Amino acid sequence: MKTLTFFFALFISVATVASDKYTEQMTKHIHAVYTANTTEEYQAAINALDRIALAEKTKWEPYYYSAFGNLMLATRENDKGKKDAFLDLALASIEKGKIILATESELIALEGFVHMIRVTVDPAARGQQYSGLAFQSFGKALSLNSNNPRAQALMAQMQFGTAQFFGSSTTEACGLALKALELFNTQNPGNPLAPVWGKEMTVELLKKCK
Repeated sequence: MKTLTFFFALFISVATVASDKYTEQMTKHIHAVYTANTTEEYQAAINALDRIALAEKTKWEPYYYSAFGNLMLATRENDKGKKDAFLDLALASIEKGKIILATESELIALEGFVHMIRVTVDPAARGQQYSGLAFQSFGKALSLNSNNPRAQALMAQMQFGTAQFFGSSTTEACGLALKALELFNTQNPGNPLAPVWGKEMTVELLKKCK
């Protein structure tokens, strides 16, 4: 019995060290994605996250942040072909993350963000298709977690842009943005690797609200 107890304690100890190492490495590379200023810095962080994803086959976070990095690269890219290529990479990572945890609201919200940026590549040709997909993803993300501030904020962005395009009221979008800001100000994620981005863009959107 003592031998069994010893091996059980050893297993717990090894698992804890492995978990701590994962969190340490992920925290480092998440910070690198959030603070990157150049394509090279983004790519280095994305490559590191992809390596972690290959090693940690039950974790969705590496795929999420790899996708987020490629999405950020897409927003900085003016060449339409390159922008689409980055979005393809982001979506591929999201799909891999969804295989691990299909009900993760953050992954679904990020998927909607990819669709939203697809519209900007060619609004006239893509507006109807990808706007619909974005709204669908944001709606699903909110159904999974109505207190997800990023899903709220992205939905508000989409609603605001659509209202402006059709010359209709932005009241609903601004109300949703205000709710998102309240969630950002009160969120306290239990997971140290949980996403925290999005507040700044919500503040900027609210500045446009009358």
